Amino acid sequence: MKTNLLLPLALIATLSACSPQVVRNPLASWHPSPNHNERGPVVIVLHHTDQDSVEESLHTLSTANSGGKVSSHYLLGKDGHLYQLVEDSRRAWHAGPGRWGPLGDLNSTSIGIEIDNDGDSPFPPVQVDALIVLLEDLTTRLNIPRHAVIAHADLAPMRKQDPNRFFPWQTLAEAGFGLWPKAEHGPAPEGFDPLLALRAFGYPVDAGKPEAAITAFHRRFRGDDQLPPVLDAEDARILYSLLQQLP
Repeated sequence: MKTNLLLPLALIATLSACSPQVVRNPLASWHPSPNHNERGPVVIVLHHTDQDSVEESLHTLSTANSGGKVSSHYLLGKDGHLYQLVEDSRRAWHAGPGRWGPLGDLNSTSIGIEIDNDGDSPFPPVQVDALIVLLEDLTTRLNIPRHAVIAHADLAPMRKQDPNRFFPWQTLAEAGFGLWPKAEHGPAPEGFDPLLALRAFGYPVDAGKPEAAITAFHRRFRGDDQLPPVLDAEDARILYSLLQQLP
């Protein structure tokens, strides 16, 4: 009889040891509420590695280096092979200082995906196809809005230029990720303020210094790094369409 009782007790002890402990503040009386859930990412940030090989990037993302310790949740090779470096639930160090709409500290609110690319080359179709598969998984499994896929340069236009101008944002949008302007929305109406729209879309527009954000916008939506950093009628049309697609 004693042996039979000890077995379930041992099993309970083992399961308890495997379960994550609730961290409680000793200064407070514990009165648990069921009204909560796990904190999770709400946006996906895409990068390019700006290095010569996936092996070099794996080393950079998993060691200390001259620029400090950096990481990402995923690294996607040119051949479509996917590496995971940090658990989805953990805070990878990929975004750095920046802002997207109301979100600050993007490391705490995002999934980071590094894409193997030297910074000045197109992205192979097999790599883009693998990225779309990953985005489908992440947005479904982690309940991240499908439109909330942005560039590293979008959140930090003063510091970053990735992914480069060759990145196929339209292809991603056609697969259901991120946003792309629609021709049927037509031109922006009279009185439409494109700078206010740029800020409303999410870009961090510094007071009186919007040039960096405009350049990042041009890189993503017009595939051009060399356009003057001013918003023209075509930019207004694009922004007018993008704002209509926001949930």
